[in-house]
Amino acid sequence: MIAIIDYDAGNIRSVEKALAAIGEEAVVSRDPAVLRSADKVILPGVGAFGDCMDNLNRYNLVPVIREIAASGKPFLGICLGLQLLFERSEESPGVEGLGILKGEVLRIPEGDGLKIPHMGWNSLHLVNEGRLFKGIPEQSYVYFVHSFYLKAADEKIVKATADYGVTIHASVEKDNVFATQFHPEKSSDTGLQILRNFASIGKED
Repeated sequence: MIAIIDYDAGNIRSVEKALAAIGEEAVVSRDPAVLRSADKVILPGVGAFGDCMDNLNRYNLVPVIREIAASGKPFLGICLGLQLLFERSEESPGVEGLGILKGEVLRIPEGDGLKIPHMGWNSLHLVNEGRLFKGIPEQSYVYFVHSFYLKAADEKIVKATADYGVTIHASVEKDNVFATQFHPEKSSDTGLQILRNFASIGKED
């Protein structure tokens, strides 16, 4: 069973539907016991960094998320869920992120006629053999909606990048912790394959 963390994020139901489409049992919950008992956990996210950290703190989910990430259980952050895993964001100065991974989230610079937010389909450059991208061709297109981008401190954890005025660290993987800046649940067949790859982690052993 895959647990989707419920902290009032906007893309929870679309993630749940995508998991159902690939035949995976999912539960939406903020109950620590349910989250701890799941085989895998997903942290979705849409909105502002500070507001979402406020919600995670209000529901006392921060220590639970850190515990699950440290436990070795496969954990996936999606969109803002990726950003929250890191230490800080320019979107919300002074707000502490989960700090599970090291890096910062920066505003996409304006210029070159690029619209902010970065919204729509963009291609991925795959690097460092990420497990989420097994069977995914180089330059596959996925769906983004964001105004801030990740700059990971350790580029070895970066498994996919995208170009939009700057090099966006579009997906990371460190041990059992995975994350995507793009929305796999909105990325058609490519996104569903990425979710299948996440769901299969641990099953192939």
